[in-house]
Amino acid sequence: MKGKVKFLVAILFIVIIVAAALLAIKIVKDKNIVQTTTGDKNEGNNTTVVEIKEPTIFKGVERPIAVMIDNHKGAMPQAGLNEAYAVYEIIVEGGETRLMALFKGKNLDKVGPVRSSRHYFLDYALENDAIYVHFGFSPQAKNDIAKLGVNNINGIYESSTSFWRVKDKYAPHNAVTSTEKILEIAKKDGYSITSNKESVLNYVADPVELESDINASTVTIPYSDSNTVRYEYDEEAKKYTRYSRDIKQVDWDTKETVKVKNIIITFCKNTRLDDGENKDRQTIDNIKTLDGYYITNGKAIKITCEKTSRSGQTVYKDLNGKEIEVNDGNTFFQICPIDSEVTFTPGKIENTNNTAE
Repeated sequence: MKGKVKFLVAILFIVIIVAAALLAIKIVKDKNIVQTTTGDKNEGNNTTVVEIKEPTIFKGVERPIAVMIDNHKGAMPQAGLNEAYAVYEIIVEGGETRLMALFKGKNLDKVGPVRSSRHYFLDYALENDAIYVHFGFSPQAKNDIAKLGVNNINGIYESSTSFWRVKDKYAPHNAVTSTEKILEIAKKDGYSITSNKESVLNYVADPVELESDINASTVTIPYSDSNTVRYEYDEEAKKYTRYSRDIKQVDWDTKETVKVKNIIITFCKNTRLDDGENKDRQTIDNIKTLDGYYITNGKAIKITCEKTSRSGQTVYKDLNGKEIEVNDGNTFFQICPIDSEVTFTPGKIENTNNTAE
């Protein structure tokens, strides 16, 4: 009899432990979900909808693809910019700029025009753990790709079915590719097509409304005398329309306007390379803490942009030293000359970069 009692007590003890564990799991889960109950309780029609609130712009295990995009006026309009989760714009020779568009988990029939590499773009491909795609390279980029072990795809060395020239633009502004072809080459070359690298930016699901007296309805970023970028805020869409050289940028094929949720400006010193070739190639001084702005939803705040190595991820902080939260949506990184006279509506905001040499 005593043996049976002990057995029942043991069973009861196990049941209590299991129930407590299940309750603890439920409490933890409840902290991470939003529950909405609908229906009439008396009629027994209750429906519980469980919504997990997460940002959507940087999800999945697909490895990013970073494609060098031509931004010469002869290359406009480009294909794929609206599908990129991030785009970096940096000055190159002759006062021109070049773009590096990052795609993740996209299936695009046409991306481009694809253009040649410049060595400082590698820093941002590396910090995103991206497969780097280009069509040719400068001598500095060629050396650094080898030295840094960058997983890269050079369209010049690939077949005309993987990178091809179209007839509605003229060379060198007419080489294009597709994400399918890029992934085929990446697999052939033995590159991983998945990545567990976290996003450079701290994306959040809840809307970010900046507390700032800087009205950023219009943002103007001069890169050179002949090359200025402008963003106009669309209140209804809550995104910015992008202009380059006073031309509204649209997609090559769909003709959809290029729209941008977030803009990050980094003021960075650029200088001419003394490489003996007299081609005005540039280099930038970006491995340090630089000043900048974060712009979203019609407002701007001053930030710092901290990069400690070429492969290290840039950390963007507000002036209180806290990493900024970024709206769920695509981002254009405008790495512009340190003396660029960036202006916001209603007036000019001075660049007070105290890290300039």
